Amino acid sequence: MSNVTLRHITKRFKDVTALDDVSFDIRDGEFFVLLGHTGAGKTTTLRVIAGLERQDGGDVLFDEEPVNTFAPADRDIAFVFQQYSLYPNMTVFDNLAFPLRSPKRKTPPDEIQARVTEVAEKLRITHLLDRKTARLSGGEMQRVSIGRAIVRQPRIYLMDEPLSNLDAKLREALRVELQHLQKTEGSTTLFVTHDQIEALTMADRIAVLNAGRIVQIGTPYDIYDHPATTFVAQLVGIPRINLLRATRENGTLHVPDSTVRLDIPPGKTLPETFLLGIRPEDVRPTSGGALQGEVALTEPLGVETVIHIRSGKHILLSIVPGITDLKIGDPVAFSIVQERLHTFDLNGVRVGE
Repeated sequence: MSNVTLRHITKRFKDVTALDDVSFDIRDGEFFVLLGHTGAGKTTTLRVIAGLERQDGGDVLFDEEPVNTFAPADRDIAFVFQQYSLYPNMTVFDNLAFPLRSPKRKTPPDEIQARVTEVAEKLRITHLLDRKTARLSGGEMQRVSIGRAIVRQPRIYLMDEPLSNLDAKLREALRVELQHLQKTEGSTTLFVTHDQIEALTMADRIAVLNAGRIVQIGTPYDIYDHPATTFVAQLVGIPRINLLRATRENGTLHVPDSTVRLDIPPGKTLPETFLLGIRPEDVRPTSGGALQGEVALTEPLGVETVIHIRSGKHILLSIVPGITDLKIGDPVAFSIVQERLHTFDLNGVRVGE
C-alpha cells in the first residue's frame, strides 16, 4: 500500500474554483474520509488523485513521488463509484475478473480464479458468481463493484459515496463490512461521503471540506468534540448542536432572552459576545437542575427521545435514553454539562481554549 499527499491543490472550472489550496496526507493503511456537503469539491479531489482531472496548481504524491504527469492507468489506484459501473451482460465472475484480464496485467488464469474466489468469499457473493449482474439487487451490485476494486490489489482505493444509493439497513450492513475489510486488508483508502454517520463510524481521520477548502482535519473525536468552526459543529451530530448567541458577564456566560446562565469553566477566556454551542446529550433534564424550561416537543425514537426545551425565546434540544413521560407544556428543570461547552467567536471560529 502507499501514502498519499496533496500539496496546495487548486482546480478551477471556468469561473468556479472547485478546490482552493487543498493539502492533506493519507497515511499508509489509513481509512481517511473526506466529508462535506454536495458541491464541496469531494469528487473533484478524488478525480485529481486518480488523474481523471488535471489540477491547475499543486502536487499529488504517492509515497513522496510526484504523480502529476502519470496517466490514470499508471497510478495503480482502484476507483469505486457511486454508480456501480458494472457490465450488465457479464457474470459476476467475469466482472470481478475483468481488471485482471487486461493486456497490461496478463494475469494467469489460475491466479485469476484464485483471486476472484478469495474476494467473493470475503464479500459473501460466492453464490452469485455465475449470475449476470443485471439480475442483482443494489446491495449485491455494490458488493461486486467493491470486489472488482479489491481483486486488483492496488496501491490506493478511492471510494466516491459508494453506499449512498442503498437503503438505510443495507447501508449500515455494508458500512460495517467495508470497515472490517479495510482493517483486515490494511488498505490505504480515501472514502468520500456527505453522511456524517459514515464518516464518524468508519474513519481513522476525517477532513472536512467546505466550498473547496479544508476546514478541519482530525480524528472522529476531534471533529465531534473539538470542532474548529461552527460549520464543523453543525455538520456532525444528530440531533444538531444547539448554537446560541451568548454574552460574558462578571464571570458567567448568559444567553439573552433565556434562563441559561452558567459559570465560565476555568481556563476559558471568552470575548464579550460569542456563540455558545451545546450538544443535545449535554442538556440533561433532571429534577435537581438549576435551569428552568418547558417542553415544546418530544420525538420518541425508541432507544432515545429528543426533547425540545423552551427556555425564554430559545429552544434547546436534549437527548434522553428510552421513552420519556414528559409531554408538551410540562415544566422541566435541566442542567448543562459545563465542561463540554463549545465556544466560537461571531465569525464562527473556535475560541476559549
